[in-house]
Amino acid sequence: MTRKTGLETKFEQGLFASRWLMAPMYLGLVVSLGMLAIVFARELMYYAPQVMTMTADKAILVILTLIDLSLAGNLLLIVLFSGYENFVSKLDIEDGGDRPSWMGTVDFSGLKMKLIASIIAISTIHLLKQFMELGKTEKPLDQDALYWLVAIHIVFVASGLMMAAMDWLTARSKTAKNGA
Repeated sequence: MTRKTGLETKFEQGLFASRWLMAPMYLGLVVSLGMLAIVFARELMYYAPQVMTMTADKAILVILTLIDLSLAGNLLLIVLFSGYENFVSKLDIEDGGDRPSWMGTVDFSGLKMKLIASIIAISTIHLLKQFMELGKTEKPLDQDALYWLVAIHIVFVASGLMMAAMDWLTARSKTAKNGA
């Protein structure tokens, strides 16, 4: 067994400490979550007074917009907490039992699957909103744009299925190696 030099040890400690360079990025995600909350509140305040004169279709579009924003917020939280815990440091907080059950258990593979699932859900809602707007606005979405939206959504879904298949194959491979 070879011994490490003092220089090598210091270098490795510096590399390990560099994970803290991610901390400002996670703080930036907290700021962006605040920005998203402001946009959500603005949308809610804009449409709430119109509720008595709103058509059912318009109400559904507004609700889909609010759901879309909340899904984006959920996605931010998942990336924020899971990324910090996986790549920087464990969150040692006293939560009084209020800590979500998934915190501390989502590894990189799980984070990746939650991320693609959220992107697919957001894409689905956006596509549904566009379909509901067909023929109802002064400036309708042209056919080419609609095809592109559907194609992009299909790519997201196919990517999610491929990621899930890769994770399944990886888990199966690990199980086979451990069982052999």
